[in-house]
Formats: sequence, C-alpha cells, structure tokens
Amino acid sequence: MSTGVVVVVRGATLPAAALKVLRDSDAVYAATDVDPAVFGVPAVTEAPSLVDVVLLAGSRDEPAAALLIATGAEVIDTPVPPLVEAADVMDRLRSPGGCPWDAAQTHDSLRQYLVEETYELLDAIEEGDREALREELGDVLLQVLFHARIAAEDPEEPFGIDDVATALVAKLVGRHPHVFADADAVHTVEHQNVKWEELKQQEKRRLSIVDGVALGQPAVALAGKLGQRSGRAGIPLDLFPAGSGAAAQLFRIAATARRAGVDPEGELRTLAKQFAKDVRAAEQAARDAGLQPTTLEADGWRKFWPSR
Repeated sequence: MSTGVVVVVRGATLPAAALKVLRDSDAVYAATDVDPAVFGVPAVTEAPSLVDVVLLAGSRDEPAAALLIATGAEVIDTPVPPLVEAADVMDRLRSPGGCPWDAAQTHDSLRQYLVEETYELLDAIEEGDREALREELGDVLLQVLFHARIAAEDPEEPFGIDDVATALVAKLVGRHPHVFADADAVHTVEHQNVKWEELKQQEKRRLSIVDGVALGQPAVALAGKLGQRSGRAGIPLDLFPAGSGAAAQLFRIAATARRAGVDPEGELRTLAKQFAKDVRAAEQAARDAGLQPTTLEADGWRKFWPSR
C-alpha cells in the first residue's frame, strides 16, 4: 500500500470490502467528519503523515480524504442503498441545474399523477403482472419522494422524506403494541381491526367515527368505507339512505357489501373489466364474420356476445 486507502463510511457502517484492508493495516485513522470513538481509531490529526494510511471518512470531499484521493489512493465506498439513491436522484432533479419540469411541480400539480399511478398499480395487481407490479410500485414511490422533496422546500413548515419515514415507523410501532411492546396478544384479524380503530381514535382524538375517511375517494369505495365504519359503531342498516333512486340503492349495496367483508369497489371494477373484455370479444367476432361492430344492433350484439 503506497498511497493509502480511503474508506467511505455511512454512520457507523463499514463496507464489507474494506474489512481485509482494515485488518492488515496498523495505520487506520478517522477523518475530521467521522467520530474516532465509533470505530476505536485515532483521529487523522494524530497521524504523523498521510502516507500508507487507511482513512475512514464520511465523504470523499473531506480535506484529508480529498488529498489522499488526489494522490491516487484507492477508494472503498459503502454501497448506497437503492432507496437512498432514489431520494438522492429526486433531490438532484429538484436542485439548481436539475430538471426544469421537476423543479416547477407543486403538490397540487402532481395530484393527477398520484391518482393515475395508483390506478396503474392497482391494475397490475389485479392482472397479476409481476413485472408491471414492480414498475408501478416504483412510480408510486416516485410520487412519495416527489411530494416529500417539495414539502422539504416549504419555507414555513418544512419536512422531508426522513420525517415521513420517522412518522411512519412511530405509527406502525404504536399501532402494534402486541408486536413491539408487552400488550395483550392479538390472535385474529377481527380483534386487530377493533384495536386498530381504538388506537387511531386515541392518537387523532377523533370526535366522529367518520373522521379520517377520505371523502375524495371513488363513490363506491367511499360508500363501502362508511358502511364499514358505521357497522363497527353499531349503526343499523335501516338508517342507511332511503329511497328508490339510483344513488340510494348504490349506497346501500356498497355499504352492506363492505360490512359483509366484500370490497365493492374492487368487485365492481373486476366485473366492469370483464364486461370490457366481452365487448372487445364480441367486436372481434363480428369482424371475423365480415361485419363492422358499429353496424350491430341489439340482436347482433347478442349473437356475437361471448358465452360463459
């Protein structure tokens, strides 16, 4: 080792590739951006020279590290976790010299993309397409990173992706005391749902059982959610919206289905997608018979409609 080695660490994490070098060297020092006590080595300021040393640095830009690298030192870096790299890429896109389109976006302008990407993910799940599932999960993750970066730029109430993750961890741990603490064990999904609602009520100090229901979600899903929440509270079915109108009937069907454990939004979407496939099949059957689908009337559609 003639010019030294720079080992870039992340916190207290050493890259595995550096372990042999560290074992074989008697001259290992901590750069000015690393706490020597963490690794049990002296500070670089105690080194007689920067010749034939192994330097633990938090960044390639640290002065001693930069000097060693400039003289040809080997660099052993800690691999960046892909999730961290994704956040770094988002930061780059929003920074000066990044992408003008990304830099111009706001929470409001991104709303449509969040909805679109969510539905594309939902479609991949329903189709059982594993490759599409991986891609669409990435697109939804992009939206989370995007919104978190925009939030970090707020001059009055900034928060970033680490704050989002910290809050999520606290929520998950707090709502699973039977896993992370010494609370009574939960043995059934039904029991967990009851405990979950109790904990959410305590956390958010909700005044109503319908507080926290996303009123902007699709109507069938919204009716189902309200049916579920009201069912847990013991509200009887006869208090559902009355009348013979389409809206009242749809609400009763969706809300009652969700109480019975059926996802009305998902079931209706599955049925609608099958209907769309049947339409395409009938159109193709008509074309195969030498007819244009646009010329079909009721009996024609019945003739070419796929049989079950």
